[in-house]
Amino acid sequence: MLKNNKILLASSNKGKIREFKKIFDCFELISQEELGIDDAVEDGISFFENALKKARHGSKKSNLFTVADDSGLVVPELDYAPGIYSGRYAGEGASDKDNRDKIIAELNRKNVSSLDAFYVCVLVGVRSYSDPIPLYSIGEIHGKISIRSSGDGGFGYDKIFYPNGYDVSMASIDTEEKNRISHRGIAAKSFTKELEKL
Repeated sequence: MLKNNKILLASSNKGKIREFKKIFDCFELISQEELGIDDAVEDGISFFENALKKARHGSKKSNLFTVADDSGLVVPELDYAPGIYSGRYAGEGASDKDNRDKIIAELNRKNVSSLDAFYVCVLVGVRSYSDPIPLYSIGEIHGKISIRSSGDGGFGYDKIFYPNGYDVSMASIDTEEKNRISHRGIAAKSFTKELEKL
């Protein structure tokens, strides 16, 4: 069982923290920011490696069961970019709008209005820094990335990502529905089942 039902979320991304607190509503989720824990160095070459690095870093600093995600947008026709660099696609310190603008510029350069794309989320949980068998789950949502921006919700690339089966952007879908269908929602649902076994 988890100590006091507490989980450290190894993230300082306000958008992610907000979404995960709703998704993991049956646990007491504490962000690393609340404990003054700095961000881990994300120098892995895959979503899994970066999530594991963040989880281990958070667990070492907090002594709590720690969950971390690494997630992003993948556009196969852009050589799988932005991938693990989704948060800094337009450079270190880039805003969400900067990153979206760079994707739109890439689409314009290819003279297309949209491309197939998907969001991926890898969740990793560790009991301690040296946990040899981390828990993990993966969630994906497929759709298209577009030069057309719409919606007021979400964050990241949501304003230009149109999920399959929807005629609106991810930023236009209400929070409850988004948490059900999103890459994070899918990964978290699977991950929660593993947590319940602890």
